[in-house]
Formats: sequence, structure tokens, C-alpha cells
Amino acid sequence: MAGIAWELGVLLGIRDKAPELRPALVAADVVVGTSAGSAVAAQITSGTDLAHLFDRQLDPNSSELEVDLDLEDLWNRLAATAAGATSPQEVRRRIAAFALAAPTVEEAVRRTAVAGRLPSRVWPDRNLLVPVVDAETGELVVFTPDSGVDLVDAVTASCAVPGVWPPATIGGRRYVDGGVRSGTNADLAQGSDRVLVITPSLPDAPAPLEGLADEIERLRPAEVLVVYADDASVAAFGANPLSPATRGPAAQAGRAVGRAHAAEVARFWA
Repeated sequence: MAGIAWELGVLLGIRDKAPELRPALVAADVVVGTSAGSAVAAQITSGTDLAHLFDRQLDPNSSELEVDLDLEDLWNRLAATAAGATSPQEVRRRIAAFALAAPTVEEAVRRTAVAGRLPSRVWPDRNLLVPVVDAETGELVVFTPDSGVDLVDAVTASCAVPGVWPPATIGGRRYVDGGVRSGTNADLAQGSDRVLVITPSLPDAPAPLEGLADEIERLRPAEVLVVYADDASVAAFGANPLSPATRGPAAQAGRAVGRAHAAEVARFWA
């Protein structure tokens, strides 16, 4: 919840101070959205104006589900689950198995909540990439408009936080959050000339899974600019960033970050 609101806030804040980027920024040749970012990617490629998407984050009424989450405890359980794994794919398999065994709401209930986030439930005519992880094999799977997968299902899968939300069933297989592979999956934009990464984490935050620095290296020779969260943003995320109550504060914090980085992004995007 906090990540979705914050990212939308960043994008609108950039546009506030760099109106020349409207609509160039959201009209990027490739849009990659992981976890919270998958919802944002689907929203900004729907043709809906950023200001409207932002305003929705300030509305206390939504289809979102409240969840009681102890984030530190969840991270500790995930770390214990992954301990001793000998490869990234084994880490992903173990975390997916943890997700499959966890008690959660019914899949249909969760899917309805995610569907309420999307202004359009039809894939855009755009190069939109939604990464997820196969819960059985631990392999990365990337859904696109050509995958034959419903957009709501793809976003629901990419947002299936292990231990909190149920893995999504698509075509008889189960999938978990794309963040199990990487918080950004920015390297999926390989071949692009320049890549803007917007990530709701601090620059010095530890990367328990795939590191952004490694992804940036794989993107070379592309130019890469990363917009990170700041301390005020992390404070706005609160102890439970999955709570709908974080949407308003996170959106406002993101907008401030976007405004602060607008000139830099404008120079980069030009």
C-alpha cells in the first residue's frame, strides 16, 4: 500500500516541477513493475491521468484489505527460511514454499481487492513487464500483454507478498510476489538507452535478495538513474506498510521526493 502510493506520488511530484515531462515519463518504451510497482505500472499505462491516480490514494475509501503485519517478524521468518540455501533459485523456492503453507485470506478475496486498484483491467498496448516467481520451481516468469494472462491476475501474482497474501493461481500454477526475485527487477529493461528506477527504499538499505547494483551493472551501457526514498518517506510507510492507512502519508512523502528530484530527472530523461 505504502509503496504504490509513494511511487505515484514520486511520478506526480516530478511532473509538478518538470511539466515538460508530461506525458513523456509515463510513455516510456518499457515499463517494468514489481510487487507494488506492478500495480503502479498497470495504472500509469491505463491512460488515466497521474493526478487522478494520486488523488485516489488520498481517499480513505477503497477496496483494499487491512492486514495485521509485524514486518520485522516477517523478515526474520523469511531470513530463517532462506538460511543455508545454495543458490538464488533455491532461496526463491524456499520462500515460495513458505508462502504456500501460510494461512491467508482466500485467493478470490485478494484478487477482488487488487482489481479495485486498476482503472483498466485490460492490458495496455504497451511493453509492460510484470515479473512473478513460480512457486514450485522458483523461476522468474515475466507476464506481458502477449502472455495470454489476465492483467488483474498478473498484478495479483506480483503483489502476492509471501506469508501475507495467497500465491495466485494462473493456468493451474501458483505464483508469488516478483519481489522474491528482486525488489525492482530493473535488469528486465536491458536494451534500453536509459532506465529510470523508482524504488521505495533507502539508498543504503540492505538487499536480502537480488541487489540493485548488480542489476544496474547488467543494464550497462544504458544510463541509469535511481530515485530512492528518504527518511521522511520511510517514516510515512510506518510499521505496517501494507496497511491502507499508509496511502495518504506515503503519497504525500513521495510527491515531495519527486519534486526534489524533478530537475535531475528532466535532465536525465531529455
